[in-house]
Amino acid sequence: MKEVIIETIVDSLKLLPFLFVAFLIIEFFEHKLTQKSKQQIEKAGKLGPLVGALAGIFPQCGFSVIATNLYITRIISLGTLIAVYLSTSDEMLPILIAEGANITTIITLLGIKLIIGIIFGFILDLIIKPNKEQITYHICEEEHCDCKHGIIKSSLKHTIKTFIFILIITFILNTCMYLLGEDFLKNLFINNNWFAPFVASLIGLIPNCASSVALTELYINGVLPLAPTISGLLTNSGVALIILFKSNKNIKENLKIVSIVYIIGVFVGLLIELINLLV
Repeated sequence: MKEVIIETIVDSLKLLPFLFVAFLIIEFFEHKLTQKSKQQIEKAGKLGPLVGALAGIFPQCGFSVIATNLYITRIISLGTLIAVYLSTSDEMLPILIAEGANITTIITLLGIKLIIGIIFGFILDLIIKPNKEQITYHICEEEHCDCKHGIIKSSLKHTIKTFIFILIITFILNTCMYLLGEDFLKNLFINNNWFAPFVASLIGLIPNCASSVALTELYINGVLPLAPTISGLLTNSGVALIILFKSNKNIKENLKIVSIVYIIGVFVGLLIELINLLV
């Protein structure tokens, strides 16, 4: 349990700068930009899924946390958010490097996640149009942060409150993963090729870096084939889902976002499995 506590604290502390940057951007948008400036940024956001997917492949889940906060306040689109979620590498890349994985494996995993993020991000922005009459979430109004004293002070308040929330949830999830163990995950995938993407995608949805670590380790050790590995890594966006459910009061919308990510993860995994079968 000592390792669980240390890991929880370290993982949560890593997010502090990203949380602060996210809240600082949101505060700036809410209080400093004119309506005309917001409209210009919105037009430029048509390339959001491309930019979001590229940002997501960087290690850790910082960009998925930033994207979540920016989506909640409707600064970015749903397609951009999903693109970031799908491409987020979290702990995958550091684990691959630490385990000495060859460059082909690293490029393959990152490349698939990047391409899938871009494709489905643009598709979602094409088919799902934002409701202009929809009431957006305003951090200052919802959390009464006394923003008149400056956006830096209020951003720090939001960061600290969210950090404490993440710390508690991460500890609970790390404890559960510790008690279950890696052997439990191995047994889920034995002789279940076609069912594996469904299970791996569910594991990936666990809002914690431990899930991406476990999936990557299982893949490196030859326990998990490519198809379910991709499924699980596509649905894993670090602790971003914790932020989503904490800050976005529209539970129905949150469940829709989770469902979209899960369906894409399963679909891509099954598609890869089918290609492997035909080839």
